[in-house]
Amino acid sequence: MEKAEKITFQLDQGETESFYVLEQTRLGGVDYILVTDCEEGDGEAMILKDISEDGDEEGIYTVVSDEDELAAVAGVFENMLEDVEFT
Repeated sequence: MEKAEKITFQLDQGETESFYVLEQTRLGGVDYILVTDCEEGDGEAMILKDISEDGDEEGIYTVVSDEDELAAVAGVFENMLEDVEFT
């Protein structure tokens, strides 16, 4: 497995938090990334949705919370990555 890219997010409160990107996909014209808090082993994973507008200088991401959307995107990531299972 190739090394995961580490990205840093600027949070609303001015703090930063870093995650490792495991995979990315585009579904229904929307970009999604699967991130985790640790580079190797079992960690907390989240699916983030790109909500930035065309022309934005930086990406704006939000955690996918809609159950139907989350199930659809999680299924895509499970198919892409054989060792990932969402529970």
